[in-house]
Amino acid sequence: MSRSSEFIPLNICVLTVSDTRTEANDTSGQALVDQLREAGHQLFARDLVPDDIYQIRARLSNWIAAPEPQVVLITGGTGFAGRDSTVEAVTPLFDKTVVGFGELFRQISFAEIGSSTIQSRATAGLANRTLIFCLPGSTGACKTAWGIIRDQLDARHQPCNFVGQLR
Repeated sequence: MSRSSEFIPLNICVLTVSDTRTEANDTSGQALVDQLREAGHQLFARDLVPDDIYQIRARLSNWIAAPEPQVVLITGGTGFAGRDSTVEAVTPLFDKTVVGFGELFRQISFAEIGSSTIQSRATAGLANRTLIFCLPGSTGACKTAWGIIRDQLDARHQPCNFVGQLR
């Protein structure tokens, strides 16, 4: 368990996976940036890559290997459409999977979108002591996910949080 009486700002990267979005219209990525900054964390890097397994994996691998990033938030590419490949790109890199994240996300999401939540492949895991969250591409889904993630990135949150597991 990791508990602290002080808030510890984390270095967080945001990656948008999309074949159609640009920095100008990436509302989901921007929502994540806004929320992490509001919580007191630092945006370490932000990028946008096409929905391609190898481009996703290359960008993510560089962040995982670097000493500074502690958390990566990925939005997009988690559905069932033909090009949705974030989950396939990311999960082989996990040292451990945070199974409860996807379960809780779908439970909360059910109240918002009903049974369509079964098509969400939101997932999370730890790779080289970097916490990675794969979120749907919709802005609303990113806000829902942040409601779960926020407390787990706060060293003061009890009874446990992920801060002590990060480098």
